[in-house]
Amino acid sequence: MDAVAPSPDDVLDTRIHRKALLVLWGVGLLVVGFVVFLLVARGVFEPTQDLTLIADNSEGVTVGMDMTFSGFPIGRVRRIDLANDGKARLLLDIPRKNARWLRTSSVFTLERGMVGDTNIRAFSGILEDPILPPGSQRTLLRGDTSAEIPRLIANARALLENLESMTLPESALNETLNHLHIVTQRMAGKHGAMEAVLGSPEQARAIVAAIARANALLAQTQRRLYGKGGLADGADRALREGTQTLQAFQATLQDARSTLAKVDAVLEHAQAIGKDVRGVSTDLGTLRSDVESSVRKLGQLADDLQRVWPLAQDPALTLP
Repeated sequence: MDAVAPSPDDVLDTRIHRKALLVLWGVGLLVVGFVVFLLVARGVFEPTQDLTLIADNSEGVTVGMDMTFSGFPIGRVRRIDLANDGKARLLLDIPRKNARWLRTSSVFTLERGMVGDTNIRAFSGILEDPILPPGSQRTLLRGDTSAEIPRLIANARALLENLESMTLPESALNETLNHLHIVTQRMAGKHGAMEAVLGSPEQARAIVAAIARANALLAQTQRRLYGKGGLADGADRALREGTQTLQAFQATLQDARSTLAKVDAVLEHAQAIGKDVRGVSTDLGTLRSDVESSVRKLGQLADDLQRVWPLAQDPALTLP
């Protein structure tokens, strides 16, 4: 039997079917390529290391949230668990190429603003520290701005109460201002700061009078000491007289020394010449008279020295 030739409609349907299959395959390949691209862009096929962050509260944290370092995402939250101690455990995947930014001294914070999303941030102050090993556990510090609002309101209320208590009429601040006003009024008085310090004009006048008396006494003392005929002149005169007396005393001592030398010579002569006893006795009498005269002169000079010396005492007795 002869084969039946296909109709033109059947040929057209076959071509349309083939083109539809090609379009479907192309769309499928595009979808698969786009998905693969997204997975690669998201780092699904990148080697990662685990990091566990422990927080008191995971409010605002979602799976897939990025952890940033200096504004760049370096990790992603993979799972959130509740530990047996009631704390939240956040398991993060850190790509190996970004793990070099995390050090053993790094600090991790969970920041939640009044407006906006919650952010997980990492801070590495010392990049010379060792790299954070895989599987590490770190505490996640919270920085919730909304949680600080009640404390700020309480502090503001306490501040307002303190300001109100400070502005009361019987407050210590008003008393201090009143005292300051009184002090300034006293300083504007006749005696100025002295009246403000002492507290009354009478005491200030008493102090001024005492200072005036002290100045007068100092002037009198200066005149008595350094004026004409004062103690300084008397002391100079007494010193000059004392110097003259000492000089005379030294001359008398020299005479006495020469007289004693004569006595020694006569004694030696008396010992050497024992025959002329009468002549020696006469010489000894003369020498004795000379010695007594010298002693009397010494006594007179000592009396004169005691009389003219500035620190000498008056030997006269005063009868009652």
